[in-house]
Amino acid sequence: MKKVMLKTTLSLAVTLASSQLFASGFAINEQSISGMGTGFAGRSSSADDASTVYGNPAGMSRLKQEQVSVGAATIVAKTDISDTRSTFGGKEDGDMVPVTTVPMGYYVKPIDEHWAFGLGFYVPYGLITDYGSDFAGRYFANKSKVSVMTFQPTVSYAFNDKVSIGFGPTINRIDGELTSQTLTTSSLGRNDGKVKINGDDTAIGFNAGILIQATDRTRVGMTYHSKVAYHLDGDTKVSGGTFALAGLSGQSYDAKLDLTTPESVDFSVTHQLNDDWTLYVGSTWTRWSRLKDITVENSGVSPRLGGTLNTITEEQNWHDTWAHAIGASYQLNKQWVLRTGLSVDQSPTNNTNRSPRIPTGDRTAISFGAGWTPVDNVTVDLAYSYLWEEEVRVNDVNASKGAYSSKYKNSASGFGTSVTYRF
Repeated sequence: MKKVMLKTTLSLAVTLASSQLFASGFAINEQSISGMGTGFAGRSSSADDASTVYGNPAGMSRLKQEQVSVGAATIVAKTDISDTRSTFGGKEDGDMVPVTTVPMGYYVKPIDEHWAFGLGFYVPYGLITDYGSDFAGRYFANKSKVSVMTFQPTVSYAFNDKVSIGFGPTINRIDGELTSQTLTTSSLGRNDGKVKINGDDTAIGFNAGILIQATDRTRVGMTYHSKVAYHLDGDTKVSGGTFALAGLSGQSYDAKLDLTTPESVDFSVTHQLNDDWTLYVGSTWTRWSRLKDITVENSGVSPRLGGTLNTITEEQNWHDTWAHAIGASYQLNKQWVLRTGLSVDQSPTNNTNRSPRIPTGDRTAISFGAGWTPVDNVTVDLAYSYLWEEEVRVNDVNASKGAYSSKYKNSASGFGTSVTYRF
């Protein structure tokens, strides 16, 4: 029972660490709707609106009017699960990702010809999955809900009309909830116990960028998103099944874990081909190789579960990843601009460690968008993206949980809209 609880607590750490990956796999990078339309190909070099606070803080120097942008992206995900094998039976249950809407908001104010100030609120990481209590892999994953909300005050400085830089600290609040079933040995596969885990923390990071007007028609940008080190405090609550038989149902134990989400570097080029066409290309490198292993500590554990302090380490062995994108926009007339983009994104997981909580593979996404400016100081941006992943297999075997294996094929549609108002 000690092993069951510790393994489940460890799953919380894995879920938290993989939340950005999961968002990349099932969803869209929902920080900018104008950027979403081009598949984020020019994220570091476009600076089309106030969402550049996230994309490249140096881009605020290109915005000559005070402005605010607010928006949201809605994600509709689909998973096909097949060829399932489970020691204790259960449903394949591919409909485990609920429809999710993610908000965003930005504000930029030019101060003088050199300085600009901005604020940003966005969700860089997010994960919601709910398989249900009768899922075939319920002892490895049941329900996961993790989100990171970020607030970013930002400044930029333009040295001249060619080069600018930007910097902003990020205040990041992470919250996680995870539940999973535990096996009752006296009634295998029935009368399961339940473990529910909550954890949270607030940590500081930063974003920094540089933007260069290389020629009259070409801009080059680079943005660095720092690593963020979290020290999560939470609790593990147990109920039902073997816990009830041991008289421990309803008990709560302290859980701690240290977790660092990786840094990333985004590089992109924006080239205005002529008065109508603009081309974009970009690449993002993410240092997922930081996640070699995760160590979790539980304290205050009842002696009937094996001790007062337990530590466990699990290997992950993730690798660094690259994402690449190309895109284009067409200025149809004064009121309308049309956008499109294509992107590919690697998965950092490997076939040995992949779990039903993060059953993702390499992905491809196609995007379409439009910007409508009915009056000079208002722009409405719309975007749609569709992504699909390669088919992957999950193979999990554990002495206290049995065996579970399935094939996963993931896809998702993203719908986004935002409004920018210029003062």
